[in-house]
Amino acid sequence: SAAGFPGVPSAYVRRTACSVRRARRIASCTLRAIAATAAAAMDVRAGECVNGIRMSWNIWPSTRLDATRIIVPLGCLYTPLKATDSLQLVEYEPVICRARDCGAVLNPCCFVDFHSKSWTCPFCTNRNPFPPHYAEHINEHNLPAELLPMCSTIEYIIPQTMSNPPVFLLVLDTAVIEEELEQAKDSLQQSLAMMPQNALVGFITFGAMVYVHELAATTLPKAYAFRGAKEYSAQQVAYQLGLGTRGGGGANAQAAGRFLMPVSECEFTLNSLLDDLTRDAWPLGGHDRRPFRCTGAALSVALGLIESCCPQGSARVTLVTGGAPNVGPGMVVGEELAETIRSHLDLQRETPNAKYTKKALKFYTSLAQRAVSCGFAVDIYACALDQCGLYEMKVIADKTGGYMVMSDSFSMSVFKDSFRKVYDCDETGYLQLGFNAKVEVFTSREFKCCGAVGGLSSLGKKSPAVAETEIGEGGTCQWVAGSMDKNTTIGFYFDIHNQQAGSMPSNKQSYLQFQTCYLHPSGRKRLRVTTVSHRYTDANMSDIVTGFDQEAAAVIMARYAVAKCDNEDPHDVLRWVDRMLIRLVAKFADYRKDDPSSFNLMPELSIFPQFMYHLRRSNFLQTFGTSPDETAYYRTIILRENTMNSLVMIQPALLQYSFEEGPPQPVLLDTCSLKPDVILLMDDFFHVVIWRGEKIQAWYDKGYQEMDEYANFKTLLQAPAADAKQILGDRFPVPKFVQTNAGGSQARFVTSKVNPSNGGMGNAGQTDATQVITDDVSLKVFMEHLIRLAVQS
Repeated sequence: SAAGFPGVPSAYVRRTACSVRRARRIASCTLRAIAATAAAAMDVRAGECVNGIRMSWNIWPSTRLDATRIIVPLGCLYTPLKATDSLQLVEYEPVICRARDCGAVLNPCCFVDFHSKSWTCPFCTNRNPFPPHYAEHINEHNLPAELLPMCSTIEYIIPQTMSNPPVFLLVLDTAVIEEELEQAKDSLQQSLAMMPQNALVGFITFGAMVYVHELAATTLPKAYAFRGAKEYSAQQVAYQLGLGTRGGGGANAQAAGRFLMPVSECEFTLNSLLDDLTRDAWPLGGHDRRPFRCTGAALSVALGLIESCCPQGSARVTLVTGGAPNVGPGMVVGEELAETIRSHLDLQRETPNAKYTKKALKFYTSLAQRAVSCGFAVDIYACALDQCGLYEMKVIADKTGGYMVMSDSFSMSVFKDSFRKVYDCDETGYLQLGFNAKVEVFTSREFKCCGAVGGLSSLGKKSPAVAETEIGEGGTCQWVAGSMDKNTTIGFYFDIHNQQAGSMPSNKQSYLQFQTCYLHPSGRKRLRVTTVSHRYTDANMSDIVTGFDQEAAAVIMARYAVAKCDNEDPHDVLRWVDRMLIRLVAKFADYRKDDPSSFNLMPELSIFPQFMYHLRRSNFLQTFGTSPDETAYYRTIILRENTMNSLVMIQPALLQYSFEEGPPQPVLLDTCSLKPDVILLMDDFFHVVIWRGEKIQAWYDKGYQEMDEYANFKTLLQAPAADAKQILGDRFPVPKFVQTNAGGSQARFVTSKVNPSNGGMGNAGQTDATQVITDDVSLKVFMEHLIRLAVQS
């Protein structure tokens, strides 16, 4: 019987009764089986499906000195809201350790004393009595869900807690041409139809000035105007809108209801407002001037409205902009078109073109702090052929966990489909999002957390789990993100605290717990708890390499390098990546000193140098040929995506379709794969490219696919298109879809990514159209240099 454990179905417990002895053994020391089999075969992807965690090292160094010797940081990639296999939902309060500096939740790693009805916390070793309703029923044959070994990740639906429905504040740029404005309006109207009917929605437009539209006014449209040349606090916005007094105080619900209304009540009014909306009427001043755009003021007004009406609620501000701000706080360029917007070179040399950047960065950082303090997200959708100021505004999305999408036009699927996907609901009718999420980490006493890298902000909470060394958002054990989805992934970095060699008992386990408290779109507060354990290696680190996950390690290194780029020159970061790779290979490879021919890299490390080679060439570390906005966009995305998506960004996937091979085959990301009689599908996360060889393109131009006798050719053409459609449908942000051929102008999307193995001199079977002329060294040359530097005395 499951009596006494609310929220756990009796049938669920009965199914586990037949394996009670196994459950009892694991209750005393869970995950030892995982550690025991780690050296033989470590299915890290299966573990990720259960817990949403990937570790760079699955066997840990036992001392701080050993942690420096393994070179690659000890870290993990955690996806808090991952749709894990057989996630158990329970509707009751968690049992929490009562120790003063702990707070860990009861989990399968705890030692359970059934005789005294108590449990020992593996994080602080404090002994805790079970609550009366647990103690009355718990025994070897009747365990609550949180002690079952298959429930290392469990989600609590906190009873008697209800929050307000989600709030969406739409902020639209009207200083764009009519064609673009119509496309943006169309996407906003589609999103209204997809939003939950109880969701609250607000609407702000801006050009030279900011207009907050009153949605309760049905007979005559009414809007409150704010000057675009100044910043507004929450108190000023509340006073101007009649939400409160000049001295502050919370907004009353009736007054706030004029600007934030349920979709069911204002959908017609807002649709009518959008239908009648025209381009900003402020005089442009001629064709040699940019239209006035006060993006900074609009964001400050939007934040002030949310701060006044729903602090600590399920809210997100969605900025839809079509150009660079050039009026008021946060401006990044002047009014004159003759004044070009800053480039990377301008930023490095601090030329006059970059004169607004420092002030703008400071302004948007202050806006981000306001949003973080109230727990909501800010999304940025920037669509224009020129830059929109994402480099300066990036901090808002990074700190709040908001989305960032960049495209050339509001008419492109990159914007339209991405914008629509935010409002997709699951099978139960709820948005697939979590709001105002707070993530807290708990560690056993032998190691501490250095920080986190991802779309979140530090809350400055101190605990025994906080390390002295800081990486990313450090100096805390708790972080906040205004929004999360099922792919939002955070990189955590750890430091071994133990300094005495040999002081660690054999088979000693490390324990790590994540607690993610968030607001579900249903209005209920939820707490997801994930607890994992790993074994420490011996003093000689004889088996530590068998626990190396090179995929996770590559992403953890990439995040660390991108985070360093915020404060260091990218060229210095590149040299740091090179040094780390040389030291890692020199440490763990087999070779004789000064003999490159004797070099041998074990399988556990064999792909890692290849990942680092492609990382060095990527737009995350290379700024040549990209604008500051593009760099900001690419870096923001890689810092929050899961392991597999991040790997695709670092080293794009390449599939080959041909008559000889049958089903599509993965091929090397190399110039030797650019053959005339094949079709290639390349996915680098941001772009999905179909590339046709010269012979295939010639057949296509002759129209063979339209002839019945060449039906197999038509099938060959359709196969990559169907696979590309699948990728485009599953991904957020939606990638740009490109179709090209050998020698075509857009073939650059492929040729810029492949390894130039021909060295620019051509290769057997390659024609002029498939040659890649580049200054980059090939992977072969890169590995030769790496081996020579690793084996030298």
